[in-house]
Amino acid sequence: MAPLSRGELPNWQKNGLRYYRLNYFFQEFFGHRVWKVTLDAGFHCPNRDGTIGTGGCAFCNMESFSPNKTWNVRLDSLREQLDYGIEVLSRTYTARKFLAYFQPATNTYAPVEELRRFYTEALDHPQICGLIVGTRPDCVGDDVLDLLAELAEKTWVSLELGVQSIFDRSLERIHRGHTYADSEDAFRRAKQRGLNLCAHVVLGLPGETPDDFNATAETLAKWDLQAVKIHNLYVPHNTELAGWYREGSVYLPTLDEYVGWVCDFLERTPKTCVIDRLSGNLPVQYLIAPEWCLNRDLVHRCVVAELERRGTVQGERVGQP
Repeated sequence: MAPLSRGELPNWQKNGLRYYRLNYFFQEFFGHRVWKVTLDAGFHCPNRDGTIGTGGCAFCNMESFSPNKTWNVRLDSLREQLDYGIEVLSRTYTARKFLAYFQPATNTYAPVEELRRFYTEALDHPQICGLIVGTRPDCVGDDVLDLLAELAEKTWVSLELGVQSIFDRSLERIHRGHTYADSEDAFRRAKQRGLNLCAHVVLGLPGETPDDFNATAETLAKWDLQAVKIHNLYVPHNTELAGWYREGSVYLPTLDEYVGWVCDFLERTPKTCVIDRLSGNLPVQYLIAPEWCLNRDLVHRCVVAELERRGTVQGERVGQP
């Protein structure tokens, strides 16, 4: 999206929205609605295979991200996953075009020619009009970025990097296995190649405060991101975080508290930045708490209502103390 001139309102705001919603961006960019098809290519993670660590992040249950678990079917090949996902979304939403979303695990953690094979196979599907790759900031070598830039010359490509926090103390506590400097470096090199970039952040990590969440928003506001994906801290089964929660050492906010945090974050996020997500969720069988995050539409409605109550919109406080 082109930079806004001083005082210019973005189209989403002219159309009465309180924040730059992802579905509005897709409609604006593609000329019609598009939907993400989640793909599991069987990638591993350096934070689990011993390269960085073996236990993974404290909050991560990788199984909960798999389309096989979400759809409760066994689909081995990418083509099977694409065909099934497209069939379900077409039937549910009358969708026509789709984005191949490599989500579970670390989707750049393989030799670059293997990545090329997977990405190309997905993009060759006649109903796929773009590619989304989710990964870690410490797993995007220059060869990977060059491949994504090459693909971006032919189709829409977005690189999603799990920043989670700008505070190394938080990253260390959740055993993330990378630093804030890794995130800065990855975004800098990706921007040099003109890639669309989305940052994942978590509001509510153990030990962080609302001031920390605001500092994260203010830092990301300087990165010229195309999108940001906001997650609440939720507790999945079979994670270290679940143990902390049962011990009483992890605080989970109420919905009202979380909505306030999100609105503060949005007010500090540039108006040109797409809001990919306001909260996170996962299949109900994997969730311990909080239950409210299962209803993403409720979170959206509450955030809009709070922004209306405040009389503000996304970007209202960018550049302000």
